[in-house]
Amino acid sequence: MNSPLPLSGVTVVSLEHAIAAPFCSRQLADMGARVIKIERPQVGDFARHYDDRVKGEASHFVWTNRSKESLTLDLKHPEGRRILDQLIAKADVLLQNLAPGAAARMGLSHAQLQATCPRLIVCDISGYGADGPYRDRKAYDLLIQSEAGFLSVTGTPETPSKAGCSIADIAAGMYAYSSILNALLLRHTTGKGSSIDVSMLESLTEWMSFPLYYAYEGAPAPTRSGASHATIYPYGPFTVGGGRQVMLGLQNEREWAVFCEQVLRDPGLAHDERFASNSQRHSHREALKQLIESVFEPLSVEEVVQRLDEAGIANAHINDMHDVWAHPQLQARSRWVEVGSPGGRIPALKPPGQHSGFEARMDDVPVLGAHTESILAELGYDEATVARLRSEGCI
Repeated sequence: MNSPLPLSGVTVVSLEHAIAAPFCSRQLADMGARVIKIERPQVGDFARHYDDRVKGEASHFVWTNRSKESLTLDLKHPEGRRILDQLIAKADVLLQNLAPGAAARMGLSHAQLQATCPRLIVCDISGYGADGPYRDRKAYDLLIQSEAGFLSVTGTPETPSKAGCSIADIAAGMYAYSSILNALLLRHTTGKGSSIDVSMLESLTEWMSFPLYYAYEGAPAPTRSGASHATIYPYGPFTVGGGRQVMLGLQNEREWAVFCEQVLRDPGLAHDERFASNSQRHSHREALKQLIESVFEPLSVEEVVQRLDEAGIANAHINDMHDVWAHPQLQARSRWVEVGSPGGRIPALKPPGQHSGFEARMDDVPVLGAHTESILAELGYDEATVARLRSEGCI
């Protein structure tokens, strides 16, 4: 018999699209919450149509939408809105990342709902938050990466670069997820719901961490340094024989001495004044890079990795996406399982964090509107009424 999941019995109604809110609600679904995803009839979440790489389905969509129920609903139709109100009345959480101000105009803010739904938790995800001069600005992931200063410290000295994944959306989604968990715990104590206001800008600014403090009180900010660490050296990719690369990182002076002796096989280098501390190594990084790569040039990747491993120096392969799909560590820990999708069975990564008391929920990615009729039946709608609503474009 399966153990109960932590969020079993929690119902989430989500007016969501793209990444931030769907990523949040997928975490909730993984932990057992019932997530009812409201989608536009015929069209659905526009992220369904970003690409068709996963058996005809969009890569973003299958990643963020497993284990949910899809209900198609036109909220501008009078009956559509009544259906939504019935669902909210029974829900624990209302989650939304609509355009700025849209939920409030529809009467779906926490302030507007708390009189009739005092236990309801309302979580709003937006680009910039519910107030302030940027409140009404549209926000997409790349724009927030720019506003939060991420682009200023990422890339090469000549070219700023965005992250290869939607980090602003992911950051906001995870803070929304943890905030909802906090609100559920608080409600257990107080009996009352609460309002949660999560902004992508604040989420990603929190992640900017050391670059912000490194530039405190007008000090020079970290420079863009490609795949190398901006302030710790040597820490990044180095070329070995055959033009291949290996990633390595040193964190302290003890490791630097060991690296010189056992990897570079030049123990005297540890006492070179140019490299006597991290700040000195950082200042003379180009000279040090040439020294390291001159030692690595006649060696294969395997030989360099063997030296690094024997010396206890942290290192990694520079994998591409195909390497990650076949990563031996993920395979050994059985982190991949299959789930259903509109196009067929696909692999899905189990949520990080293995729990001894339960297995995370790993159900299908829904076809658009797959649960519309079953949800309406729960609310008491008969077949004739459902057929009428469908003919009117309400569902």
